[in-house]
Amino acid sequence: MGIYSERVVPRIIDVACGLPANAAMRERVCGGLSGRVVEIGFGSGHNVPYYPSAVQSVTAVEPADAGWRLAAKRLAQSTVEVRRSGLDGQSLPFPDNSFDTALSTWTLCTIPEMAAALSEIRRVLVPGGTFHFVEHGLAPDAPVQTWQHRLNPVQKTLFGGCNLNRDIDTAIEQADFEIRELDRFYEESTPKFLGSQYLGVAVSP
Repeated sequence: MGIYSERVVPRIIDVACGLPANAAMRERVCGGLSGRVVEIGFGSGHNVPYYPSAVQSVTAVEPADAGWRLAAKRLAQSTVEVRRSGLDGQSLPFPDNSFDTALSTWTLCTIPEMAAALSEIRRVLVPGGTFHFVEHGLAPDAPVQTWQHRLNPVQKTLFGGCNLNRDIDTAIEQADFEIRELDRFYEESTPKFLGSQYLGVAVSP
């Protein structure tokens, strides 16, 4: 990782992911978390204020040291134990069946091998454990998809490998999760090519 990826991108993401428009989505996706939670792509800790009281502990998987440092103030105010453990969502350093719930917020767009990450999440969840996600991805409308495909190379270069055009729900189902809840919508304050959202809950077999 170069200086741009290590120091600049985490700060850009901290600002972008901390926009007020994201708060309601964070509250929704965190609402059903409980027990032992693994959060993939912890970033700078914007989800911390939304962990419900049913959460016992959070294991944060985050590759960027800068992101973890930016999370310090939020972590200091957390009533939930949060520990950083693991740097790569594609290879989680935990035994099978280690967690009751998993959380991903705007992370699957960036992981190079999304299928590998989803397989790992399923592996570390207990049978019947739930995967809570909010992600931007492939839009439902063909004209928007066209622009997503055109702009994707630029997006990946500027924003640390972030993809605009990943088919999130299909990838989750292909990883043998059963999607129990799914809301597809455009976030109103964001251009459609970037604001096509997937918010839902999937269950591990």
